[in-house]
Amino acid sequence: MRIVDITSPGAAEVLRPGQRPAPQPGVGELLIRVSASGVNRPDVLQRTGNYPVPPGASDVPGLEVAGVIASGDAAAMAAAGLKVGDRVCALVAGGGYADHCVAPVGQCLPIPKGLSDVEAASLPETFFTVWSNVFDRGRLQAGETLLVQGGSSGIGVTAIQMAKALGAKVIVTAGSDDKCAACVALGADHAINYKTHDFVAEVKRLTDGKGVDVVLDMVAGDYVTREVECLAEDGRLVIIAVQGGVKSGFNAGLVLRRRLTITGSTLRPRPVAFKAAIASSLRQHVWPLIEAGRIKPVIHSTFDAASLDGAERAHRLMESNQHIGKIVLTWNLS
Repeated sequence: MRIVDITSPGAAEVLRPGQRPAPQPGVGELLIRVSASGVNRPDVLQRTGNYPVPPGASDVPGLEVAGVIASGDAAAMAAAGLKVGDRVCALVAGGGYADHCVAPVGQCLPIPKGLSDVEAASLPETFFTVWSNVFDRGRLQAGETLLVQGGSSGIGVTAIQMAKALGAKVIVTAGSDDKCAACVALGADHAINYKTHDFVAEVKRLTDGKGVDVVLDMVAGDYVTREVECLAEDGRLVIIAVQGGVKSGFNAGLVLRRRLTITGSTLRPRPVAFKAAIASSLRQHVWPLIEAGRIKPVIHSTFDAASLDGAERAHRLMESNQHIGKIVLTWNLS
């Protein structure tokens, strides 16, 4: 099979096309003939040597794919309502930058009706992450308000649409007026340019001093101090990345007086059963919203995975932070 290989830890140019023997599905697994692979921030961290591969996972980068089932555990597929030839997208712990990828059956979902493989490949990583953190850990309810840091990112555009479709209000931060406008166009109630405005003051103004119920944070670092100030009574702060650093300080008195919860999670090392439960929730609650057109994939750019510099260019775009939505690698399967 064709892959994108990390030839050594380093900058984007270390990504190069390569070949390996195609993997074989085991018990509870299926093999996908991949037509599109999503690109995510953890892929960049893995490329630079800052995101270790979980035990047993492929060292080929890539956490989400879409394509056609080529083979697999027949009994497990039948129990999931899947069969060879079905179009699926999947969350994987590695191996996604390849034209064939093994995935646990429980982490596979049928491609929503009306979506292309490129659109479907953009779904799993962000949709699993947002559901697990905003709705399971953050317990966001209809009528509550969510603050999303980085609203124009892949996670951000997913969180905006999912929260709005399920009845919440959404405030986002973004790094330019254009990105803020894009977030509002996707359904955000308010967007704050964090480069020109103090997001704490703006959140308090927009909520009449109450604060937000849930914060989805991909920054951490000194943002935590300010996010605690943004939270309403019984508010929940959910940290899913530490782009701003791992050390944070905050007013513990506010945590006590407002009964705040500070939590976080990483998805990649969690067991298959945990991820399968998220997949089941998505299929029940979110897939119908996608098929009804109430939630739409946001694709910024696609790159040819098999070309000499396709993956390199994709990663450079990711690191530039100039994109709105998802970046996807495509595989010419003709």
